[in-house]
Amino acid sequence: MGAVARKQLPLRPAGPDTVDALLAWYDEERRDLPWRAKPGKRTNAYRVWLSEIMLQQTTVKAVIPFYLKFLARWPNITALAEAPLDDVLAAWAGLGYYSRARNLHQCAQVVVRDYAGKFPRTAAELQKLPGIGPYTAAAIAAIAFQEPATPVDGNIERVVARLFAVRQPLPAAKSELKRLAATLTPENRPGDFAQAMMDLGAGICTPRRPSCLVCPVQSDCAAAAQGIEEQLPLRGVRAERPLRVGFAFVALREDGCVLLRRRPDAGLLGGMLEVPSTEWIEMLPPPKQALRAAPLRADWWLVPGTVVHTFTHFRLELVVYRALVPSDASLTFWAEPDRCRWVPRRELSSSALPSVMRKVLAHGLKEQ
Repeated sequence: MGAVARKQLPLRPAGPDTVDALLAWYDEERRDLPWRAKPGKRTNAYRVWLSEIMLQQTTVKAVIPFYLKFLARWPNITALAEAPLDDVLAAWAGLGYYSRARNLHQCAQVVVRDYAGKFPRTAAELQKLPGIGPYTAAAIAAIAFQEPATPVDGNIERVVARLFAVRQPLPAAKSELKRLAATLTPENRPGDFAQAMMDLGAGICTPRRPSCLVCPVQSDCAAAAQGIEEQLPLRGVRAERPLRVGFAFVALREDGCVLLRRRPDAGLLGGMLEVPSTEWIEMLPPPKQALRAAPLRADWWLVPGTVVHTFTHFRLELVVYRALVPSDASLTFWAEPDRCRWVPRRELSSSALPSVMRKVLAHGLKEQ
């Protein structure tokens, strides 16, 4: 059906009938996700919280295996609160945005210590917990406790922008989209409605080529009526990610151990392990200057090529040096020995290494 034909469709403004149609569709088409309670079963707040934290900035497909492993290892909030932070960080490795893992662990401890192991039941109280922002608080409150709260993620923003034909570009439109979404949130079944909106955005009201002909709320969609659904939501021009560069030093000891260093708890990749490196700055210093920052005195040689990794706000390129050192090698004073450790290569896969550092190790340890 083309855009001209759609303009001739009668439009029913989004409202209670939209909610009813969406819930009826959800009852038939809901996704079977491991953190969702089966119809008629009680929702587990711990599982909802865990999934929502993992799903921040990450796809459902990527999250499911991590979620299942987490749940098998720490089946309840008490078990997670009692786990060593290093174990939690190691299990999180590969999910990215590692501050989420630290906040997850801290939140579990707060809930166990201050709330007798039970999550607060309102979005306002949930938002006081570490790592829980407005969206996550609303999602937990709606899904786990049936509070008529309104979680608005990227999928829901897109659905609402199209339902109401909001032409203001993102991110400026966020507050208006949240306001409009709240006008739809029902008192009855708010959790199912929130999940229905998520499923609609993920499977039908997709960013490109939305499946309008099978959409349960097409007759209520102002964007579809005007033939502009693929144009919405509008987005402002994104600034190009700046480039940062640095040197990384892969030290392999004769006994097969690799030198790693713990990053400071605050900041990017806080508390994770890393290959010792220089600061990540705008321009590379001369190699001789960079080698003075090596973690130990050794015969360092350049590994051909570079390691490239993209973070949310910048692109990183690392030049890698490698050295084979004796088992009694001593660290130089600028390597912060109290934060360094020698890790056997066989244990690297289970260490709390972020993806960028796994790339560095793969590059630095490959056979030349």
